[in-house]
Amino acid sequence: MVKSSKGDGSRKLAVKVKTAKGRKIASTRWLQRQLNDPYVAAAKREGYRSRAAFKLTEIDDKHRLLKPGLIVVDLGAAPGGWSQVAATRVRAADGKGRVIAADLSAMEPMQGVEVLALDVSDAEASAHIKAALGGDLADLVLSDMAAPSTGHRATDHLRVVALAEAALDLAEDVLKPGGAYLAKVLQGGAGQDLMTRLKQGFAKVQHVKPKASRADSAEVYVLATGFRRPSR
Repeated sequence: MVKSSKGDGSRKLAVKVKTAKGRKIASTRWLQRQLNDPYVAAAKREGYRSRAAFKLTEIDDKHRLLKPGLIVVDLGAAPGGWSQVAATRVRAADGKGRVIAADLSAMEPMQGVEVLALDVSDAEASAHIKAALGGDLADLVLSDMAAPSTGHRATDHLRVVALAEAALDLAEDVLKPGGAYLAKVLQGGAGQDLMTRLKQGFAKVQHVKPKASRADSAEVYVLATGFRRPSR
């Protein structure tokens, strides 16, 4: 958990970054935000691969999704912050639970996590994940996937929802009855088609926004629990 220094008699001064020659203003703003982000500093201090680890930590602290012995599939996992949290909480390194991480981008190996290099939206993705599961079904499917921003809010929302739908396609193939699905969407929530599918396939569906999400970020997450696996 990130602790505030407020009230300890000290005040941390914000780091200001000058616009360097050849660096765009947007890049300068991103760098300044990173340097002044307490979650970025905490991630480095605690050995997490990304600040996103704190988002999953917050969500799990409240909703209790990760327990020792569970099988987790983490989609769009690179660089691995969510996989780290999941592996620790299901005790994958101890052989209790399992974490399968999938991403098209390269991801450094980590203890207790099986890494698959694949495109989640590819038609063969489900078969590869099933092969990795070795006949087991997953308890939880995670997706923190996000498409590069276009700057057009409606377009960005549609692109992120499309990724959430791709994650749901996989979840419906690999989740066991009673399993859960957690995926990133944007403000405005999950699209109507996605929400309809979730309400039909899960006992409970809700939107959650962890405090670790930046205040100026439009991201929220859709959480569906109690998967009703259809008979095949």
